Amino acid sequence: GFSYVDLGEGQGDGRFYALKRILCHDKEDRQAALHEVKMHGLFDHPNILRLVAHCMVEKDAKHEAWLLLPYMKGGTLWSEVEALRKKGTFMPEQRILLILHGICRGLQAMHSKGYAHRDLKPTNVLLDEDDQPVLMDLGSMNQARIEVNSSQKAMAVQDWAAQRCTISYRAPELFTVPSQCVIDERTDIWSLGCVLYCMMFGEGPYDAIFQKGDSVALAVQNPIAVPPTTRYSAALQRLLSSMMMLNPQERPSINEVLHQLEGLQPAPAGQDTTQI
Repeated sequence: GFSYVDLGEGQGDGRFYALKRILCHDKEDRQAALHEVKMHGLFDHPNILRLVAHCMVEKDAKHEAWLLLPYMKGGTLWSEVEALRKKGTFMPEQRILLILHGICRGLQAMHSKGYAHRDLKPTNVLLDEDDQPVLMDLGSMNQARIEVNSSQKAMAVQDWAAQRCTISYRAPELFTVPSQCVIDERTDIWSLGCVLYCMMFGEGPYDAIFQKGDSVALAVQNPIAVPPTTRYSAALQRLLSSMMMLNPQERPSINEVLHQLEGLQPAPAGQDTTQI
């Protein structure tokens, strides 16, 4: 609710761009926008959205941060999942593996530099013309490892997560933060599991709970129930379950997820995996 995205065409190159305008009401908002710019500057990776240019524009007493980004006409992963659901079909396993692999490569680049995305969800994944995923919206990104050593620090992390991490994709450890713990990048692995679930079943595991007004915070404290399906391989379903372990220490690292993905063979060409 604090930013707008306009479609623009470059005068010099004729290419289309997305202009993200972030409304800054105070110094804190400006710092948050500059933080997002800084996060973009850390990466030059095909699976992380590139920042073309940026500036701060003064409008009367307020400021707007302008971020010029490449335009992806494939839209978001969520819009693709929604379109398939409306057709009464599901994403084939081969395509899921392709998209998941790209998302993991983007996360691997972030985690290897000591950062976590913290707000991974289908609306924050763009698809390019080759169906390659590109991670966007880096405003919630921060240091991967957060050491909590007091109840005050725990409450600060919990409040921050409530503001910056989408509730139905938020890891369980961010709902009730213990006063002595370490939050790390495996919050992203939980969110990645939710994204994989969404690609497999047409919506995130907690989307319906949130939409009904029930407590997501309570729901995520129980082991996830994966719907029985013959559409997808047992190996893919095991990978999903491993990412959605309640205890973050039991979740795989992004490198381990990529290793498991390498062992998953794409479905043979021509095999119909979309039948309900």
